[in-house]
Amino acid sequence: MSKRILVSSLIGVAVIGAVAAGGLAMASTSAELTVKNSSASYLAPSGSGAGSLTFTADVSDDSGIRELKVVAWPASSKLNPTEADLRSAEHTERAKCRSTSDETSRCTYTPRVTKEEAAEMGRGTWHVSALATAKDGDTKFVPRAAAFDIAR
Repeated sequence: MSKRILVSSLIGVAVIGAVAAGGLAMASTSAELTVKNSSASYLAPSGSGAGSLTFTADVSDDSGIRELKVVAWPASSKLNPTEADLRSAEHTERAKCRSTSDETSRCTYTPRVTKEEAAEMGRGTWHVSALATAKDGDTKFVPRAAAFDIAR
């Protein structure tokens, strides 16, 4: 075998090896936990029926989704919850999450709202804060994941 062919072959093997190693490194990089497509809506109680608040979000992580904690708060209150506040089970609720793929879940929070509760709720704009937790322990805090209005 000529030296020229041997050197060309060795260079080709080195290039292919580098490309393959780079591809493996990219494939092993974990995806960031995300909370997307968030929306919220409020339906006031009417007649003899209860109303509801509905918050929905698509949550993704390569390890899967463990939970999504949420809290709704009136913008006029200036509460502005923090990640630490949402970690406290005392002030939060858990959304129900349903897997839509290995990495993504559609999470929905839909509490009933009675006429009595609705009468006590502040009117105007409300925000929903969310804290997502992946199965590998990663967390993502979204201070204003969605907003909705309660009419006067």
